[in-house]
Amino acid sequence: MCGRYMFQPDKNPEIKRIYQLAVDAGYSPKTGEIFPTDDTALIVAGERQVKVIAMKWGFPGFKTGQSIINARSETVQQKSMFADSFLKRRCVYPTTGFFEWNKSKQKYKFNFSNDPQTLFIAGCYNYFDDVPQSILFTTQPNESMIEIHDRMPLILAKNQINAWIYNDDFAKDFLNSAMPRLLSQVEE
Repeated sequence: MCGRYMFQPDKNPEIKRIYQLAVDAGYSPKTGEIFPTDDTALIVAGERQVKVIAMKWGFPGFKTGQSIINARSETVQQKSMFADSFLKRRCVYPTTGFFEWNKSKQKYKFNFSNDPQTLFIAGCYNYFDDVPQSILFTTQPNESMIEIHDRMPLILAKNQINAWIYNDDFAKDFLNSAMPRLLSQVEE
């Protein structure tokens, strides 16, 4: 499960550009450590090209006040809560890394390096009472994650963003892709 991630425009030029696109479009995405239910910057389909917006992270849960923030990539097409959104409203979370906790509650930050590089996470969104809300996808962990957690985000390369958003066949195939190797560092 991915329960928090970073969005640091002040430490990453690409994230700064994404943040500015959201602001220029009239949105106010949260920066720093992003928690479930925060308004976060997302890359979504535009009419001719992708665009950056902001929306709440988390679908309404089954209980009052509950949020569902992740969906398993292996079953997303079979789950009625996610299947239509996956087919029609895919999105991408631009981040500068994500956090996981091991069984001992030790917090780890993951990225491609110890610097805040851009890491893109696949997801989808839907409308609830006319308000857009998003979830991100998780998958089986690879060797860089398995010792810490039994799930990891479904990570896209930058050159896969358009295909994820616009190409249904690519998106369906990508749900079962091997994930890149990541580095972890203990967070205090």
